[in-house]
Order: sequence, then structure tokens, then C-alpha cells
Amino acid sequence: MRKALIYFIFPLIFAASSDLVAQTVLLDTTNIPRDRWKNMKGEFVRQVQPRDSILIGDQVEYGFRMEGLEDGVIIGTPPFEEALSDVTRQWEVKEVARRPQGAGKPDLIDVEGNIRIALFEEGECKLPPIYLGRVFPSGEIDTVFFDPIVVDVRTIPIDLDEFEPHPMTGPIDTPFNWDEFVYTLKEIWAAFVEMLPWLMIAKWVIILIVAGVCINLIIKRRKDPSFAASREPAHIVALRKLDVLRSNALWVPEKQKMFYTGVTDALREYISVRYGISAMEMTTAELFNEINGVEGVSSEQIVQIKELFETADFVKFAKFVASDEDNASAVPRAVRFVTETYQTELENLQENTSEEVVNKK
Repeated sequence: MRKALIYFIFPLIFAASSDLVAQTVLLDTTNIPRDRWKNMKGEFVRQVQPRDSILIGDQVEYGFRMEGLEDGVIIGTPPFEEALSDVTRQWEVKEVARRPQGAGKPDLIDVEGNIRIALFEEGECKLPPIYLGRVFPSGEIDTVFFDPIVVDVRTIPIDLDEFEPHPMTGPIDTPFNWDEFVYTLKEIWAAFVEMLPWLMIAKWVIILIVAGVCINLIIKRRKDPSFAASREPAHIVALRKLDVLRSNALWVPEKQKMFYTGVTDALREYISVRYGISAMEMTTAELFNEINGVEGVSSEQIVQIKELFETADFVKFAKFVASDEDNASAVPRAVRFVTETYQTELENLQENTSEEVVNKK
């Protein structure tokens, strides 16, 4: 017994038609005796693209042919997925001939079935036997098989001993053609002339856009107070900011943090511009470490504003409420530091100018 269950494809053959209609069912062959398996002849291998021999990669049709079957016989074909891994098309069963037998007798038909496979191994390839089932109109069931086929799969022979490579050739020497060159220049010039008006329009559009952006930036910078302040001396900018803080009376308890932040920031900006110290990014301790020893700043001036900065740190970071005396003296201390350091620098400048005049004489 070959298998307990076999998949069958049923050709339903009608007397008035030669078309073969197929459908798939399961047929139980468990109780079929072994002697009912009949060895048939008619297996074949046919190349899809006929050649003198079968080469690696060729597709072939492997199948069977049975002749003289009664009209109405059902034929079943087995799946080959396990035995053949390179199946490119499943079973196709079709009627190839029909022979009428006269009135009252069923026609006899010839049937051919095949499966398409690809061969990828060189040498002898043994194709598995084909087991089929047949169900007769009377209900009788038998099974048949076709012997396996051995095919010789070959490769394309290459004789390396007689192989002669073709000599390498250099690039093709194409002579320069003046007529083609002149024609190309004329085509380029014609295209440029055609695009010239559009290029001029694009140029003026770009110029207008750039001019508009520049004018807009200039207007914005002139309206920006920081731009105007940047052109003024550092002591003028600082004194103006301190005067605003004095007039706004921001030293009331709920606004002391804003007040002391404004005073110390005005001094930090002044020190940054005047002495080239990055005072805005420094802590109070770092600032006074840098300003100690700076020419033109006395120790008394440093003590005055250091007390001011320390009071400001308490107010900003420790929620300290400064006294009225501290509030009243904050702006004057800052103003005094700015004016005194500016006067000192001005005196030093005048002394240096006088010395240069004397030396010239």
C-alpha cells in the first residue's frame, strides 16, 4: 500500500463536450489490497523548451499518459511537494483524445497529466514514481503507478584550454567635427537668448527682495533701544538705567528683587564694557576676584559695590528684605562707582595726552 490517503483531481467528462473539468477530494485507499496496485506504462519527461540535452536550470514536464479510459472514470494525482522541492506548476490533467464506441457505449478517452519541475543538480536525477487512483463509474476503485525515470542533467561545457580571450581595444578615436561644434554653440546661444528676458526679471526680483530685507533690518535696528545704546559710552548707558530705577521707586518689599537685579545688571554691563570682564556670566565672588587689581578701580570703590552686590544676592536668593537705608543707598552707590571710575579713566587719558604733547615738543 503506497499511502493511506491520496489527493485526487476529478475529470468530469461529458458526452457532448471534450473539455476536462477537475475538482479535488480525498479518497480513502486504506482497504485497497496490495495486488490492486497495477504497474502501468506511459510515464514521460518532456522539456518545456526542447534541447538536445537537459541542462541545469531547465524546466521539464514530468507526467503520465493513459489510453482507453471509459468516459466517467475519475483519476487522482498525488502531491509531490515532499519528493520534489523545485515544483514550478502543480498537476495539470487533460483529455488528449476521444474515441466514440457507438450507441449505448461510453466513449474511450486518452488522458495526459503532468507536473512542471526545475532541475538544479548536475548528474543523474531520479524522479519519483507516480501513484494514481482511479474510480470507475460502477464505484470500483483501483490504484496504479508508473515507474520512476532517471534523467541526465548536464552543464554547458567550457574548454578552458582552448579558450582565447579577445584582445582589449582602446577607446574609439572620434574625429572632431567643427560643424557639430558650431551647431551646438548656436543651439546654446538660442536657448540663452530665449531665456534672457526671464533671467532679467528674476535678477530684479532678487535685488528687490534683498533690498527690502536690508531696509527692514536697518529700520528695526534704529528703533531698537539697545542698538542706540550700543553707540553711547558705557557710563552714559549705565547712568541712564540707574536713573530709571531711582525714579520708579522699585525698592518696596514686593519689588525689591526686581530693583536689586536692575541695579546689579547695570553695573555688570558697565564693568563688562569698561574693563573687558565677562561680568554677566560670573557669580559675585568670581566678579570681585577679577576686578581686584584692575587699574583705575580703588579698594574703597570695590568695597562700596561689593556690599551692594551681597545685599542684592540676599534679596534675590534668600528672600531677604533689605532695610530702607540699604534701599536708599543702592542707586547712589552704583552711580558713585560709575562716575568715579569714569573720572579716573578720563584723568588718566588727559595725563597720557599731556605727556605725548610734551614729548613732541
